[in-house]
Amino acid sequence: MNAILVFEQLLNGAGYGLLLFLIAAGLTLVFGVMDVLNLSHGSLFMVGAYVAAQVHVQSGSFALAVGVAVVVTAAVAALLEVTLMRRLYGRDHLAQVLATFGVILVADDAVKMIWGPSPVMASAPAALAGPVELFAGLPYPSYRLLVLGAGVLVALLLYLLVNHSRVGMLVRAGASNRWMAELMGVRVTRIFSGIFVLGAALAALAGALMGPLVAVQVGMGESILIPALVVIVIGGIGSVRGAFVAAMLVGLVDTIGRAFLPLLLRATLPPALAADLGPLFAEVSMYALMAAVLAFRPAGLFSAKA
Repeated sequence: MNAILVFEQLLNGAGYGLLLFLIAAGLTLVFGVMDVLNLSHGSLFMVGAYVAAQVHVQSGSFALAVGVAVVVTAAVAALLEVTLMRRLYGRDHLAQVLATFGVILVADDAVKMIWGPSPVMASAPAALAGPVELFAGLPYPSYRLLVLGAGVLVALLLYLLVNHSRVGMLVRAGASNRWMAELMGVRVTRIFSGIFVLGAALAALAGALMGPLVAVQVGMGESILIPALVVIVIGGIGSVRGAFVAAMLVGLVDTIGRAFLPLLLRATLPPALAADLGPLFAEVSMYALMAAVLAFRPAGLFSAKA
């Protein structure tokens, strides 16, 4: 274990954390402002990944693929919000969970019908196929640097939108006191629709960017939804700042754990057993982090309702 390896894994963890933030930011806004537990958020992430992979293959333009994925997913989310989500406003969380879980099943079958059951291998843009020499002895993939830059830029824009704009003021008002916001003349229906579509667009962006790093496959939305839920619980429901801090923590803990725990376990365990237990312990460490945070701050690090 050397300094270059540690720095490389820190960059990988930051990149994963920023992608988690893109997913969790929309999810925490929907839950915090609308009080709707939307399990189908991961399916929107999956749709964005599939659309981006398909458009990239046909057009050869990665930028166009990302743009089309965001627009198509936002349109799907708008249709979903009008036809289903509006019927769930004011309903209990059990009804929301059951309804949006049904959306997951429908989305998975729809993806199988359109793209088939086999994974789709998305590719990074040709211009970013090679590494960049960050400093002597550390070549780092160009595409991962793009992911880092895009994640930081979106986080900054979202921060400005939520904290330094009139739209953000209305969003924060709804998150703090929905009833009072309605009395002040806020058009809650439009705010809810806009927040839901924005969250879907962020999820689609994350899916399009993550596609070249992992296999685009049916069910990928469900696997990413669990870490995203952990992020919003740690950060505080409804808090974009909390989602960013928590996503970075979870990304670093998960990535560093998967990289270094097997090496540490090999000191006392057989190599094969250490290789199997390392990823499991790394996954458990994410939940241990959540438990530790909730033990001291039950509402999360930055509760929007504080």
